[in-house]
Formats: sequence, C-alpha cells, structure tokens
Amino acid sequence: MLTIGIAGGSASGKSTVVNQVVKSLPADSVALVPQDSYYYDNSSLSAEEKKRINFDHPSSIEFPLLIEHLTTLMKGGTVDMPIYSYVSCTRSEETVHLTPKSIIIVEGILVLTNAKLRDLLDIKVYVDADPDERLMRIMERDTIERGRTVADVLKHYTAFVKPMHLQFIEPSKRYADIIIPQGGRNGVAIDILSSRIRLNL
Repeated sequence: MLTIGIAGGSASGKSTVVNQVVKSLPADSVALVPQDSYYYDNSSLSAEEKKRINFDHPSSIEFPLLIEHLTTLMKGGTVDMPIYSYVSCTRSEETVHLTPKSIIIVEGILVLTNAKLRDLLDIKVYVDADPDERLMRIMERDTIERGRTVADVLKHYTAFVKPMHLQFIEPSKRYADIIIPQGGRNGVAIDILSSRIRLNL
C-alpha cells in the first residue's frame, strides 16, 4: 500500500492532478480521501456567521478523525467518510463507505500542515500555481458552485484565503517531496508522479 498527500493553494489544480493520476492507474486501485470531507460541522451558525468561516485555517479541519480514518485504511479496515457541503456549511447525515486500496490519496489545501498526517504519507506533493490565476479560479468556482457574489468572494479572499495561504499553506511546500508547478497543466510532472506510483503496484 502507498499513501500519497496532495496539497497546494485553493484552486491551484489539485483535483485536476488527482484526476489525471487516477486515470493513469488501474481501475479501482485508488481510495481518495478529500480533506474537505473533514471540515467541522457548522450547522449551528447563522447565515451571517457562516460567511465568516475560515475554511483555510488548520483548526477548521477535524484532523484527528482524518488521521484515524487514514490509519484504519492503512491497516486494512473500512471507514465511513463524512460528506461536507460548502453551500450549507454542514455535514450530511449520510457518509461515504471507503475500503482500503493499494493506493490511498489524501487531497486538500492543508494536508501538509499537519505533522501527524505527514508522517503517514509515503509521497508528499505540492501543487503550485500563480496567485492571480488561483484567484480567478476561486471567483469562478465560488460564484457558480457555492452561490457567492463576486463581492463576497473578494471579501472572503482578502480576509481569509490570501493570509492563510501565506501563513500556513505556502510554507507547507517545504515538506513536499514533489512540487508540481502550473497545476494540472504540467503533464510532464504528472507523468513522473504517476510512473513513480505504478512502481508500487
């Protein structure tokens, strides 16, 4: 079994990298564990309070549960992974049943910020992208998928996304074994990563 962590700034292209890597591997050989599934439930907050949630701070993630689930999968056990909605800022009562696979990928902006989680990862990857490009993707994603106005997106970016990126996410790049510039457009780097993974199958 091989465990891989894929981190990087918001809208840096992490999901694109993950999807391309998964496509290059045998079917049903990867268990994907998105960090976003482990945001704490915020159903008790008002609509205004939900707008001020700092999703980019490590304290927003239930890392103990994420680490517990990853450890269970590594030992051959199964887990019921939470489902989190950015629209309602709540965890669903439903879960996703995960079974162990030969490859486990943990993906999310804060994956490399947690030392205990890093210690469980065989390969640590950081997906890098230009800040202006990330901001444009964030604006497109948040207005279409999360129902935010452009003004709300820019306010949230200035208050939370940018400062947290500089304080926590960008510095976590030092822990990466592989850095992929240009996000999902870097086919050469993705091929190298995929080839390295296939050696363990």
